[in-house]
Amino acid sequence: MNVGTEWMIDAHGCNAADLADLAVGRGLCERIIRELDLKVIGDGQWHQFPAPGGVTGLYLLSESHLACHTYPELGVATFNLYCCRPRPRWPWEARLQEMLGATRVIVRLITRNADGENATPTISSASEAPATDRSVALEVANS
Repeated sequence: MNVGTEWMIDAHGCNAADLADLAVGRGLCERIIRELDLKVIGDGQWHQFPAPGGVTGLYLLSESHLACHTYPELGVATFNLYCCRPRPRWPWEARLQEMLGATRVIVRLITRNADGENATPTISSASEAPATDRSVALEVANS
């Protein structure tokens, strides 16, 4: 029995100024929440690190959680979205290219199960693509 889906996203080649800007990170996460119709419990929590650091954000959701961590000095942003009810796949590549200037995005998807068949969660699929061309994404499925 599926008890949730987790997306782990790594965005590379991002604009350092955007990664250091709390308003950009908050706006991006709020867009994810809005476009996936997620339900936030309370307010999102954010922390701005001293330069050259980035931001960390966390939203508690009725479906579970959304977290964001940025590393301007490396040009990297990471996201973790866990949902206990089915959700459509969000267009991570296009949105992260648009909002952060990402040149490469890696998306990992893990399906969590409650039955004994798959007691240890495994990555059920992963894709990596230049943010501007999903058609060259490498899809990997575990058996």
